[in-house]
Amino acid sequence: MMRKTSLILLSAATGAALTLFATQPRSMLMGSSARAATSDTYRELNLFGDVFERVRSDYVEKPDDGKLIESAISGMLSGLDPHSSYMDAKSFRDMQVQTRGEFGGLGIEVTMEDGLIKVVSPIDDTPASKAGIMANDIITNLDDEAVQGLTLNQAVEKMRGPVNTKIRLKIVRKGQDNPIDVTLVRDNIRVRSVRAHVEADDIAYIRITTFNEQTTEGLKKEIANLQTQIGDKLKGYIIDLRNNPGGLLEEAVTVSDTFLDRGEIVSTRGRNAEETQRRVAHQGDLTKGKPVIVLINGGSASASEIVAGALQDHKRATLVGTRSFGKGSVQTIIPLGSGNGALRLTTARYFTPSGKSIQAQGIKPDIEVLQDVPDELKSRTDTKGEASLRGHLKSEGDEKTGSQSYVPPDAKDDKALKAADDLLHGIKDSAATPATGDKAAASDNKASNDAKPADKDAN
Repeated sequence: MMRKTSLILLSAATGAALTLFATQPRSMLMGSSARAATSDTYRELNLFGDVFERVRSDYVEKPDDGKLIESAISGMLSGLDPHSSYMDAKSFRDMQVQTRGEFGGLGIEVTMEDGLIKVVSPIDDTPASKAGIMANDIITNLDDEAVQGLTLNQAVEKMRGPVNTKIRLKIVRKGQDNPIDVTLVRDNIRVRSVRAHVEADDIAYIRITTFNEQTTEGLKKEIANLQTQIGDKLKGYIIDLRNNPGGLLEEAVTVSDTFLDRGEIVSTRGRNAEETQRRVAHQGDLTKGKPVIVLINGGSASASEIVAGALQDHKRATLVGTRSFGKGSVQTIIPLGSGNGALRLTTARYFTPSGKSIQAQGIKPDIEVLQDVPDELKSRTDTKGEASLRGHLKSEGDEKTGSQSYVPPDAKDDKALKAADDLLHGIKDSAATPATGDKAAASDNKASNDAKPADKDAN
């Protein structure tokens, strides 16, 4: 059987070569080096077939042919760079759910604590919140299966499912002597990637946790709500992108466009010059020119860096915090047909409006603010960044390795947030110092109208 597989591989390669010759006769005149390279490629394909056959026939236990092929594909892609990979059918579905930000589930944000599934918070107006599930509840059983021993992902997968299907939860709650049994009916759940509140009575604080299909819609809704709540005394906006790992390119573009009236937002450049694409802003700054502060740190990556870079280059925002992660590459998802998963393939690099590459360099804040980190966390709060990843795409300039990514759990200890508050109130903060080396958007440590510039999951 394997010998036939090897022949098929060889026949496919030969057929491709014959088609090329038939449609492009000038290829017959290719140089000897090109012919040698093509010959080497076919030789390597034959080598793969020989190794595959040897493993199938001689390995100590009978291997699964499908898993062997899948592993070979995964190895090929992972050898390109840290972000190219093969997704099997399940991983592809999970990725689609994540980027869509919408799924059938219960509406609970959960975390793993001491091997148990703990509720972080129920999402408003979902089956979980309507059933009275509370923060800090411990989920012990899903239907008749004990949760202990499951991973967080396994538990989340069991709680998600088709809309209008039922699931029974057994919950242990502090202060209750007996476990609580509750039956929930799954509904359509939208992940809240945008959260907001009024800061210091006159500042609109907006936190963006990821860039999924719901992000721009959520941002616009929160901007409108905050403008209504604060009214004429609104001083400006704090956009918190700290530890936001990124997401969809299209959402990064539309989020940036929310604060801009014109100009380029980002360009993507592939292997060939004709593949360059430029995305531009449209008329309509929803914040009406109010000052904007963007908070970034070592955990701000990819789509976060596109937004931060665009607003910084247009002097529409002052960036406060520490250098971002430096993931400046585009991954294209290429479906491989029903049941075959998809490729996640790096196809281009991001560049800010000024033409600066993000890759392995990151975005440098205009004002650097370092947090006070508890001693027990100091060894775990710095992110090494893209430049530290094995096999990363090389930068076109000097590479920069990571920065601090700690965000204090208590807002009163958050130096970057305090610096942003002070900037919007016109107060010079001693903890905030202009970053050196790059041109700062606000050299006087003040944003003005002139400048215009924990593992958890939801189910």
